[in-house]
Amino acid sequence: MNRVAIAGAAGRMGRTLIEAVLQQADDLQLAAASVLSDDPVLGSDIGLASVGRELGVIAGDDLSAMTEDFDVLIDFTEPEASLANLAICEAANKAMVLGTTGFATEQLQRINEVTAIPLVFAPNMSVGVNLCFSLLQRAAAVLGDEVDIEITEAHHRYKKDAPSGTALKMGEIIAEELGRDLDEVAVYGREGIGEERDRKTIGFSTMRAGDIVGEHTVTFAALGERVEISHKASSRMTFASGAVRAAAWLIKQQPGVYSMLDVLGLAET
Repeated sequence: MNRVAIAGAAGRMGRTLIEAVLQQADDLQLAAASVLSDDPVLGSDIGLASVGRELGVIAGDDLSAMTEDFDVLIDFTEPEASLANLAICEAANKAMVLGTTGFATEQLQRINEVTAIPLVFAPNMSVGVNLCFSLLQRAAAVLGDEVDIEITEAHHRYKKDAPSGTALKMGEIIAEELGRDLDEVAVYGREGIGEERDRKTIGFSTMRAGDIVGEHTVTFAALGERVEISHKASSRMTFASGAVRAAAWLIKQQPGVYSMLDVLGLAET
């Protein structure tokens, strides 16, 4: 039985991750839970805050003191906290599934250079979204430079980073397939009277409202027709289940950085 720790266990995503681990009880066991030092659940059984019953796991605020208790950490917290947790996992030789978004360029470089431990790093752990990543690459290859490309995304009012990490990953996949540099061709919103649209650009539009879990649509628009590839999530469990699946897969892997495409067997060889 592989032992799992959840970072940010008292948050919305943390509680959902705990439920997902419990659903995979044949392969994984919830063994540790970290929370903020000022969280009301600190020192109590994390199950009471997540699933309404005791699970025998006491919420703590010092992940480094828990490393003997788990084999893999799942982290959907904040960039700075995630990097601190990554360093702890590296020092203790523990695997890590990292689903946090909003990292700065230098932080992404730090993550992508991990060699000491097995790490799954993905902006979106949903199986459906990662299938969309594969479909987007194929669509870009077929449609090429003959279409205008727009990416729209919507999330709940509490999400801080925009565009979402998933939307940016979609743009990166398309840009790479078309031989473009996303930093040079991305357009983040439009306003006023400007020049005619440059076909080389990739547009991004963002909505933050209510309790929208996550919606992404990529439009490939030509004159006379358009192709749309969309994914809509109605529950955080979509992402949590993918992360738990990644955790079970990751424990068997060699050190290095993996994506959800690797987990799902969709990565190009």
